Amino acid sequence: MSETISPAALKRRLLDLDGELALLDVRERGVYASDHPLFATSAPLSRLEIDAPRMVPRRATPIVLCDDDDGLAARAADLLERFGYGEVSLLDGGVPAWRDAGLELFGGVYVPSKAFGEFVEETYNTPRVSAAELDRLRADNTAMVILDSRPATEYRRMNIPGGVNVPGAELIHRIHDIAPDPDTLVVVNCAGRTRSIIGAQSLINAGVPNRVVALENGTMGWTLAGLELEHGQDRAPPPPSKEARGWARDAAARLARRFDIPSIDRDTLARWRDEAVTRTLYLCDVRSPEEYLAGHLPGSVSAPGGQLVQASDSYIPVLGARVVLVDDDGARATMTASWLIQMGRTDIHVLAGGLGGEALESGPAPREVLGLDLLVHSFEIGAATLAGLLPGRDVAIIDLADSRRYKAGHIPGAWFVIRSRLEANLAKLPPAPAYVATSPDGALARLTAGEISRIVREPVKVLAGGTNAWAATGMPLTEGPEHMADGPDDVYLLPYDHPPERIEQAMRDYLSWETSLVSQIARDGTARFRAYPA
Repeated sequence: MSETISPAALKRRLLDLDGELALLDVRERGVYASDHPLFATSAPLSRLEIDAPRMVPRRATPIVLCDDDDGLAARAADLLERFGYGEVSLLDGGVPAWRDAGLELFGGVYVPSKAFGEFVEETYNTPRVSAAELDRLRADNTAMVILDSRPATEYRRMNIPGGVNVPGAELIHRIHDIAPDPDTLVVVNCAGRTRSIIGAQSLINAGVPNRVVALENGTMGWTLAGLELEHGQDRAPPPPSKEARGWARDAAARLARRFDIPSIDRDTLARWRDEAVTRTLYLCDVRSPEEYLAGHLPGSVSAPGGQLVQASDSYIPVLGARVVLVDDDGARATMTASWLIQMGRTDIHVLAGGLGGEALESGPAPREVLGLDLLVHSFEIGAATLAGLLPGRDVAIIDLADSRRYKAGHIPGAWFVIRSRLEANLAKLPPAPAYVATSPDGALARLTAGEISRIVREPVKVLAGGTNAWAATGMPLTEGPEHMADGPDDVYLLPYDHPPERIEQAMRDYLSWETSLVSQIARDGTARFRAYPA
């Protein structure tokens, strides 16, 4: 039986943090996004076996679980303890008790990073340009570059006309080649505010001689101004030149001095790896995902620098953990470290020498899934066999993908089900002589099959390779929200995800939420943002 911790005691612990702590909210992500304590990280019970090893790699890490006082946290504690997590506590009364104690709750996701972006703009007076003013500058043929600091997938969805995709940490590497003329205006944008502000201030901190501004409210502000976006673009700069890399290294050296960024050598990293059973270590490769796949240090995870700053609570959820940042030449790692340190993160380090001196691994990082290796494959069914059963409706398909992915494409006739509410969801399905569980790659379906069997009693199989394997064989997928056994509160909806008639208001609400975070952070008191003199 897990111990409990009162809201007041947890608040005191966060205010005077000594050692490590992971505060995990095990409700569905959309529910989490409605209200949660500031440093709670979304870790839904529905996929905890998949997420926990990545989020909390050290089994002895102190963990506090929170829910809606509805039993989810207790179920999560049982699961974690079964797989060796030895110091798990429950927030007594869950999020409702936190609220009743008069403590601050936050909506949205990646809140520490979002609030930090607003803090940066307010503290450093980051220059900005409105959408209307930028449109006028473009019409006047002003010498400028527009740099979109989001990942390529977000950029392709929509971008400011003429914008070039340069994800956050890449800015320091690319700017010398992109804007060699100091008279060129540099505009940095994202979808909203945070990555625009951090990106622009990154270049200013790096000492770029150009005038640098953030596009106020990003692509949302552009849309709300009645201006058209581009879609499906793929503009990106070439790899940085030797001169650009040299400039970036010099800029990084200045940043390291200003923000007192510590570096460690290879021997220290080896020792910290050995100590990972007593102290959590995150080894984050801040280069692009493509560079990571081509070759990375064993044990490192892909954490592109801009996204690491944007979603720090997701990448490094254990407060007080050791964090080592690595890239090829130190520039991107140093820039990323400067922001994490200002965010109040402790024990942030850059690996001196980058990737040199150790054999590299290629491909994605190995994924540990709690309990998956204990499950047998004998109850799997292939895509072709399943396709033969569909015309006669001899099987009910249970799809455990998140609702966003389910709507984007699912096996015809499949039912969307949320694992944490499995029994209630399955009661909504029509009776069937057999059931097949699926998920994107099949892992979550395999984990859930036994739970389904205990509820329905009819035979239950798992689609081998999941829905991905089904699609890879050329089988059809159906789009849309048909056969939803539960509401879509398992995901957080961005403004662009809303129905067309709701998008404009959703944008206004989102931007208003972001700008209100500074005052809310002040009321909460647990953030440790730090300002550094220029």
